[in-house]
Amino acid sequence: MNWDQIEGRWKQMRGDIKSQWGRLTDDDVDQVDGQRDKLVGRVQEAYGIEREEADRQVRDWIEKL
Repeated sequence: MNWDQIEGRWKQMRGDIKSQWGRLTDDDVDQVDGQRDKLVGRVQEAYGIEREEADRQVRDWIEKL
C-alpha cells in the first residue's frame, strides 16, 4: 500500500494507527489528517525518539499493510 492509498482511507486506518502507536491520542490522529510528515512528527513526540527512527517506524508500518 502506498501513502496515497493510506491518505485516501485515513478514517478507516485510524484503528491500525492506534494499534501500532498506542500513545497517540484520537486528537493526534485527527490532526495528522493523512499527512505522512505529521504522523512522523506525532510518533516522534509521543515516543521521545529521533525523527529518523519515527520515519523508519512509519515506513515499516506501511510495508506491512
